[in-house]
Amino acid sequence: MSDLAKSFAKTKLSSLPSPEPLTEDPADAYEDDSSSASSMSSTGTVIPTNSQRPAPVLHWSDYFSQEFYLERSASPPGAHAKFHVYLTPPATPKANLLVLHHGAGSSALSFALMAKEVRKMLPDVGILAVEARDHGSVVWDAEGHIDNDLSVDVLGKDLVDMIQLTKNKMGWTELPPVVLIGHSLGGAVVTHVANKGSLGHKMLGYAVLDVVEGSAMEALKHMQSYLATRPKAFPSLPAAIEWHIRSRTLRNPQSARASVPSLLLQTPDGKWAWRTELGSTEAYWENWFNGMSAKFLGGKGAKLLILAGTDRLDKELMIGQMQGKFQLQVLPAAGHFLQEDLPEKTAEVVVEFVKRNDRSTLILPPKVSDLLAQGKRV
Repeated sequence: MSDLAKSFAKTKLSSLPSPEPLTEDPADAYEDDSSSASSMSSTGTVIPTNSQRPAPVLHWSDYFSQEFYLERSASPPGAHAKFHVYLTPPATPKANLLVLHHGAGSSALSFALMAKEVRKMLPDVGILAVEARDHGSVVWDAEGHIDNDLSVDVLGKDLVDMIQLTKNKMGWTELPPVVLIGHSLGGAVVTHVANKGSLGHKMLGYAVLDVVEGSAMEALKHMQSYLATRPKAFPSLPAAIEWHIRSRTLRNPQSARASVPSLLLQTPDGKWAWRTELGSTEAYWENWFNGMSAKFLGGKGAKLLILAGTDRLDKELMIGQMQGKFQLQVLPAAGHFLQEDLPEKTAEVVVEFVKRNDRSTLILPPKVSDLLAQGKRV
């Protein structure tokens, strides 16, 4: 989320070459939040050629094996929830579980293509993609009203609950070793959970995708201006997919086909509007990212930061990186949604990170007591 706004503000999108010539749209079918949208960005005035137009939407079952709505009872009072998740279970009891948390205004299916690529490289690994409240999951307060508290501490508790509820649903005797992966807001959430040690010794490591505190806090100044340029609604799902590609919000048509439909809800008049009203979440923006760099560096477990550009590093992270406190990978060819733009490359980086830190592959020397019990001299 944060870098999307920053990129928009810097108009970096316009410097990227187009794969094919683009033509002007003779009749824009979208409803804009502001009449100034086209004057603020050239992305509102070009569309792909017919050969580039996306095919129909892709179904979640192409990428995950199961879809769940996990119920959390109202204990303590006011905490009743129905969490929406996608799961491909670990193939073996010792296999790791990757837990994926999306960014603000996004969904679990933003990880669809990346998850599929990860499974190609690590067939045994499990993948759990979760959706936050107001993004596909629903939480009710004690009076039965929908609770859309999106503070990072609340979202972190929701994430831990979704992991534990999945364990219970699947009948696992214990939680597999967990690698948390979060994009944008999701990066702030997984960092918060890792820093609090909420998963204890089951926490293998965590990865943050394209968000750091410094650039995120700066970008928040431009977010409302960016949101004002987005269409309020789309006449159809294909039109919504096309807009995401045309505006270069997403640069991978296949990923757009998989993820964009989950971002929208159909209105009574047949149009498609945003599921999450990002403008209404402004009260939480600083809460999400304030202090994130210190929490990222201070959390227990292996750490990975994947960025679309080195300019996103703030001073605290630059010092930490020079001290070898985390692994840094830059994917300059990607936009903010790097796991969607370059799913195979992102998966390769994640798989390498998991393999490097996988405890199950460690071969430890035998204990002295065991050698003595076997009658061996030590």
